[in-house]
Amino acid sequence: MVGVSDWQGSRQAPAGRPVPVGRPLLSLTLAAMLDDVHAHSGALYLLASREPVLEMAVMAGLPRAFAAPWERVGLSAPIPVADAVRERRLVWVSGEDQMAQRYPRIAVVLPYPFALAALPVATENAAYGAVYVTWPGSHPPELSDREREHLTTACDRLALRLERAAKEQQRVHHEPDLPTSAAAGSVADTLGTVEAARMVARLPYGLCALDLHGRVSFANAATAELLGLPVSRLLGAQLWASVPWLNDPVYEDRYRAALISQHVTSFVALRPPGDWLSFRLYPSTNGLSVRISRARAVSEMTRAGPQRGDDNARLVTISHVLSLASALTEAAGVQDVVQLVADEVAPAVGSQALAVLGTQAGRLHVLGHRGYPDAHIVERFDGLLLSAHTPGTQALNTGVPAFFESRQQLERLYPSRNATPDGMAAWAYLPLIASGRPVGTCVLAYQRPHSFPADERAVLTSLSGLIAQALERALLYDAKHQLAHGLQAALLPHSLPPLASIEAAARYLPATQGMDIGGDFYDLVPSHGRAAAVIGDVQGHNVTAAGLMGQLRTAVRAYTTVGQTPAEVMRSTNRLLIDLGTDLFASCLYLRLDPAREVAVMSRAGHPPPLLRRPDGKVRVLDLAGGPLLGIDASATYPSTEVPLVPGSVLALYTDGLIESPGVDIEDALADLGRRLAETGDQPLDELADSLVQHGETASRERLDDVALLLLRARD
Repeated sequence: MVGVSDWQGSRQAPAGRPVPVGRPLLSLTLAAMLDDVHAHSGALYLLASREPVLEMAVMAGLPRAFAAPWERVGLSAPIPVADAVRERRLVWVSGEDQMAQRYPRIAVVLPYPFALAALPVATENAAYGAVYVTWPGSHPPELSDREREHLTTACDRLALRLERAAKEQQRVHHEPDLPTSAAAGSVADTLGTVEAARMVARLPYGLCALDLHGRVSFANAATAELLGLPVSRLLGAQLWASVPWLNDPVYEDRYRAALISQHVTSFVALRPPGDWLSFRLYPSTNGLSVRISRARAVSEMTRAGPQRGDDNARLVTISHVLSLASALTEAAGVQDVVQLVADEVAPAVGSQALAVLGTQAGRLHVLGHRGYPDAHIVERFDGLLLSAHTPGTQALNTGVPAFFESRQQLERLYPSRNATPDGMAAWAYLPLIASGRPVGTCVLAYQRPHSFPADERAVLTSLSGLIAQALERALLYDAKHQLAHGLQAALLPHSLPPLASIEAAARYLPATQGMDIGGDFYDLVPSHGRAAAVIGDVQGHNVTAAGLMGQLRTAVRAYTTVGQTPAEVMRSTNRLLIDLGTDLFASCLYLRLDPAREVAVMSRAGHPPPLLRRPDGKVRVLDLAGGPLLGIDASATYPSTEVPLVPGSVLALYTDGLIESPGVDIEDALADLGRRLAETGDQPLDELADSLVQHGETASRERLDDVALLLLRARD
């Protein structure tokens, strides 16, 4: 049944048995339209009866494979025929520039110079389908009044026929695609053809004919000799399918480009082992004529830059797209994305500088840039209002890419750029759209004037989509990273209090997996003329562990302030953790420093033993008596141990992340830490702390756990 849309849903004809339409209505209409406006290809769509989808019913002028991605088009798709039906108007695309800007999905697949008009097939009350027709790239930039009238009239007439068919329950079938016109076959024509074949056979270069599908319909003897295959092997087969060394997408692309644009195209191919052949393709509306000859010497081609090189450059660009897509999956933060664009995209497209711009609170922000001779010129745009008239804000606000091939083009639209020259001569402003919203703009800059042909614009537009998705993930990652670090910084001491008789230094390294936040904590608390130190580790490295860590640290400070002994502090903290009802456990080491008596009183709950470096350089592992982890047994006790702490002694308190790593015995790791403390213990305390956390693999490896270190040195 003919599909109908009245914008309230599909509407069916009255019940009854539908009668098929007798004549090839669609094919005749499409053929007449192409002939009236001298278009070289087109297709007619019908609206599906049960879904908002346009289905291609008949095509003419080109193989259907060229339009395969659009045989079924949703009405909401950003495609000309869908726009024409939705908006009930003629859609005109004048060439490859407009196609790349307005319909980049099509431009990526068909990056060739051609013009297109799409029209709805609709009455005042209902839509039945759509039509598009195309012309070669030489068509004037505007559709003439005559062409517009012919196309509109034909579509209106067809809509009335389809409306009548629906009312009369007549079925309108999809029809076979229209064949190309064949030449008349009179006797005189036949004799002329024979003579033409004899003439072509005498030519020293190859001549062959291809139909619209790329199949060889004629080849002379020189063609067979140059290609190395008999004519019988060539006839009826696609050229790139029958000749193995022509089985390359680049060569098929030249054939497609010639047919769609109706422009002469050419390429150079290497016939193994070392013969270069030149192919020149002359298109018409019913096929191609191909001239094949021996190419110039390779050295001459290198100097002149043959078209084969151009095709290779395009393939390199495609390989860079694949490389970028793979690399961007590994980019974590915004600066990773900026660096990958600088490393992968800019060299591939010949850009010498780039900037990635973002938006926040209605203002433009420079997220990163590379290659500009004067970085201050780029940074001046940071904080610019999005309402400002600049190419960067325009691309971000509209979502439409902008290409400026010279400074004159840019300054004609944006005169204010005269005041901020960046030393570049051409620019591509690519909006970065992810999840349906703008997340930034990528600016590619060139030191010399640079043309942007349609295929390059299509590639850059596709690249911008990949960059946008990576940037969206990176912005989210950086936001979470900043949140984690802010929370961690808020829960740990901003600085350690100065003490008269004790020098202290601390370090914290988050785990490299998860949210870069953990449950390790430390503190130094002055109390009643003395001081207390604590270090602990709540299991896990996530927000829950960090929150619990903050509660325990606050509790320890409170118990210390009221004067509890180390054993009492540990028992109180254990009961608090159990009362909180959490499933997490914690290890802890608490000590009360008494410099006047030159001792430290310690209590331990399942925590790694501290190290004591004496003034003579010898290191001792303080394997103190202790109790279980906090949060397990409400009745657990935590005995205290008094340890001498003479001036010049260094106590090293740490969490297990400092000594635990896969494949390393913990006893060996602890012994290694002791040796390092013995060798470097005379350094200033901050340098010593850096040395201990950065030694070996602690800083460079993938840390499965966070690391906390607290060093205490008794002064004279």
